[in-house]
Amino acid sequence: MSTESTALLTDHYELTMLTAALADGAAQRRCTFEVFTRRLPNGRRFGVAAGLGRLIPAIQAFRFTAEELERLVAEGVIDGRAADFLAEYRFTGDISGYAEGEPYFGHSPILSVTGSFAEAVVLETLILSVLNHDCAIAAAAARMVVAAGDRPIIEMGSRRTHEQAAVACARAAYLVGFQASSNLAAGARYGIPTTGTAAHAFTLLHDSEQAAFAAQLDSLGASTTLLVDTYDISQGIENAIQAAGPKLGAIRIDSGDLAVMAHQSRAQLDRLGATDTRIVVSGDLDEYAIAALAAAPVDTYGAGTAVVTGSGAPTAGLVYKLVEVQGRPVTKRSEHKGSVGGAKLGYRRHRASGTATEELVVQQRAGFEPAAGDRLLSVPVLREGEQVGSPSLQDSRRHHRAAMTALPWEALKLSAGDPGLSVTFG
Repeated sequence: MSTESTALLTDHYELTMLTAALADGAAQRRCTFEVFTRRLPNGRRFGVAAGLGRLIPAIQAFRFTAEELERLVAEGVIDGRAADFLAEYRFTGDISGYAEGEPYFGHSPILSVTGSFAEAVVLETLILSVLNHDCAIAAAAARMVVAAGDRPIIEMGSRRTHEQAAVACARAAYLVGFQASSNLAAGARYGIPTTGTAAHAFTLLHDSEQAAFAAQLDSLGASTTLLVDTYDISQGIENAIQAAGPKLGAIRIDSGDLAVMAHQSRAQLDRLGATDTRIVVSGDLDEYAIAALAAAPVDTYGAGTAVVTGSGAPTAGLVYKLVEVQGRPVTKRSEHKGSVGGAKLGYRRHRASGTATEELVVQQRAGFEPAAGDRLLSVPVLREGEQVGSPSLQDSRRHHRAAMTALPWEALKLSAGDPGLSVTFG
């Protein structure tokens, strides 16, 4: 559990609503808020639920200090009644949601938060900031994993984003199947395998490429990966094998036409007797570039910028909407921004073969009877403020693999198209 308070990671307007609701007595009405997206990013066929493992500790660390409350009162953000409420704030409600790694679609109720209006409304920004980020990264990374097939991908985007976002990105990418990350904080915090080679700066530091390779080999042994494109790739490979021998672990190529370079490098390595030396490629790879390399003799991909930016969709477009008050469904009817009232559950319907055919969103109070092959997607996360279950990141990786395997092949296509499953309200 995090020891740093997350209470100020919120929006001023949440405290405005809290203050007014406490004043008129509506704050204690039991409410349900739901997190969903009205539509997937343009052209995307699925989203991926991610971030729950980060969110729950953040909710449990949602505490205001006396000094913070004094400042909020002095600045007119809240009044004394709201300050007293927040001084004792602990979320004591219920949260359920889609398991981490679960694919989702437009209007999937991926998180449901039930409690008093006062305790649920103040969590909006925290919940959305975590889930919008992690779901976007996980969806982009999952598309890269699909494109890579059986070839592993290393996440190496730390230098392209905020230092804390980099850790969250590494976690989201690992969740959906990346093999490792270059981020040491992600390794320490989440047990993600870490790996790294060397940058061009290391080669340039030395008087020659041969001297740089020799230094790296002396320290790390022949199983290391040598970056061979600082000067001339062909000569770099020649120098690498001369220095390491035919048992060199891998070479990395970070520039040029990667498909052409991979074919030429494989042929050269084989001629030099380094038939087991692997080829790692990196350099602005996204899911499309990875797919284009499917026929190239590449062993491992390194992806960075596209991962941490969501490959063009840096937010999942999730919203946090009030859908039920005191057991009564409430509905927003704004044009283009409507919502469906009532607390809901998600089910995935499957054929006998195990292939998913549609997603069903049903009212919790409707007495829905699932059919054979229907899988309940909404699982308990918190009950009366206490955590229910605690799946490990490895558990979530396995869940993601199984859920993705059940999607129809159309859902996994990289080309722009409709969502992979239709969502039906029942």
